[in-house]
Amino acid sequence: MGRNFDGVKIDNRGGARKGAGRKPGSATKLTREIADRALQEGISPLEVMLFCMRDYWMEGNRDEAGKYAVMAAPYCHPRLTSVTANSDIKASLIVVDEFGDKIDI
Repeated sequence: MGRNFDGVKIDNRGGARKGAGRKPGSATKLTREIADRALQEGISPLEVMLFCMRDYWMEGNRDEAGKYAVMAAPYCHPRLTSVTANSDIKASLIVVDEFGDKIDI
């Protein structure tokens, strides 16, 4: 139990708690229902985007195909994240000339 500014006892409810709330990436009930219904009907929005992309590509309309490719890409390919390079690696370069002599650089 805690106390508010007036000194009145209050329950420790609300606020952030470990394991509480919707899990990251989880679909809402309505989103899941819409996705399930689309799959039952036989074609998903991603399939439509890919079909249009391929159709425009075959027609030679690269600009329109590119627009659909950009829309579909997040569903087909994961986003790249930045990575910190490990700079602790030491390397040396040894050059050997045409006479077989080593030249340190």
